[in-house]
Amino acid sequence: MKLHLTTAENQHLITGYGEDFIEINKKRYAQNLIVLADQLILDWNATSFAELSAENFIVIADIKPEVVLLGTGSTHRFLHPKITQSLTENGIPIECMTTAAACRTYNILMSEGRNVAAALLVQA
Repeated sequence: MKLHLTTAENQHLITGYGEDFIEINKKRYAQNLIVLADQLILDWNATSFAELSAENFIVIADIKPEVVLLGTGSTHRFLHPKITQSLTENGIPIECMTTAAACRTYNILMSEGRNVAAALLVQA
């Protein structure tokens, strides 16, 4: 699916997504990643939903976003609270949703000027 937003100057905008890719500013990525308006983390060490651990979220907690959107792949799944404890301890809420929903929600929140981080599992 292609997504469109009128303004995203100097920001990371999710311009498309599919079952095996995320497109950011019209460049395709086939790996799990974290996207923020001003930062793209391509070396996120998350390998799959089943393998997510607390360590995967420490890097996000250190960035201190206002909210984290976790794209869990094509299936909506939830994490055990112990896994996201570093976020909770820093007062950062996390919302779990499908990766497609996380892409759409990220664009909306980012366009509103919110400090949002989307942790997206392409290889869930």
